[in-house]
Amino acid sequence: MGDEYMIRDFSLIPGASEMSLPLLKLRKNQDRRVRAGHPWIYSNEVDTAATPLKTLEPGCLVEVENAAGKWLGYAHANPHTLICARLLSRDRAHPPDRSLLVHRIKIALSGRSRLYADPYYRLVFGESDALPGLVVDRYGDVLVVQIGSAGMERMREALIAALDKVLKPSAILLRNDSPTRELEGLSRYIEPVKGEVPDRVVLSEGGARFEVSLFEGQKTGWFYDQAYNRDRMIRFIGDKRVLDVFSYVGAWGVRAAHAGAKRVTLVDASARAIDSALRNAELNGVESRVDALQGDAFEVLRVLRGQRQRFDVVIVDPPAFIKKRKDHKAGALAYQRINDAALRLLERDGVLISSSCSHHFPEEQLLDRVQRAARHSDRYVQLLLRGSQAPDHPVHPAVAETHYLKALYFRGLTGFW
Repeated sequence: MGDEYMIRDFSLIPGASEMSLPLLKLRKNQDRRVRAGHPWIYSNEVDTAATPLKTLEPGCLVEVENAAGKWLGYAHANPHTLICARLLSRDRAHPPDRSLLVHRIKIALSGRSRLYADPYYRLVFGESDALPGLVVDRYGDVLVVQIGSAGMERMREALIAALDKVLKPSAILLRNDSPTRELEGLSRYIEPVKGEVPDRVVLSEGGARFEVSLFEGQKTGWFYDQAYNRDRMIRFIGDKRVLDVFSYVGAWGVRAAHAGAKRVTLVDASARAIDSALRNAELNGVESRVDALQGDAFEVLRVLRGQRQRFDVVIVDPPAFIKKRKDHKAGALAYQRINDAALRLLERDGVLISSSCSHHFPEEQLLDRVQRAARHSDRYVQLLLRGSQAPDHPVHPAVAETHYLKALYFRGLTGFW
């Protein structure tokens, strides 16, 4: 691992010392998942009689062992959440410190550098990069960081120092405004922590250029996870009419116009997103072939149907309709309804690209709901391609939650069946 990794610097890791760490002891037979590679420990797996779980400070570093006393790893603990510990290291000789962050970031960077010619990608994807509770998106020499766990929040200064050491960015922005932080007992804030962070940056994808807002955009400003799926879209575009539903800043639609689409119509509820999308059309010199409709997607598609509008390609990339298990019934129906509305606007032999970023809605369920929508709209659909998240969002084989994105490409036929 190198001499640098061997250095133990606990000065920036609150709750750690070279003498001792709090112990988190698991109940009997509750270590199987962890031994199989899963990095999370749930509160009901902890032997609270042996471990004073509630006395631990949120985000503190602990050692984890099973009921028989076998050592399992170092973890960040949070006694107030269902996921009460997140493993950071399974190497007892090397407790987590600043040099571990440097090492893990270097490994993440080397993986992305093999796949991406330009520095526009997700650099760190939480558990998949063995940095639980951390997301880092790279926009050239500007980094946007999202911290989602109490443990990583306590390592904030060490993290900033590690990112600065590995990448030497001109600016770093903390976009810690996600509602999920409240589950960890953390406040929400946005804070530049290095350099002068520009309000907007320009990135490149597939030969097109896009301007995004780092302070006001969704997530960190851009959705890198769909990049490979947008690449696969290009083969269906040609001289076609395209409808991009839930267009945000125009990633799908503007790329379609850039690839030669005859006409592109964007649909989004946000006026700010629409303005950004139209600016991106101008940035790529395709503004004459791009128009936009602001409003609720279901209502806009209903109006378009009433106008007898038809499109050769319809892209449906909604926000997560199912954020929690309890949302499943209503969310599944919403996916069916939006795909039904999309199919009714599709030409007789058109292409529907349907996506879902809901982890609780696996691919087979999306496929089923599109098929139901097809029967309801009297269409015959053929599944042509399956897409997932881009490789800068690697999947942790033991953590199902890291495999969340689906993009299905259908041929939709009329009068065939």
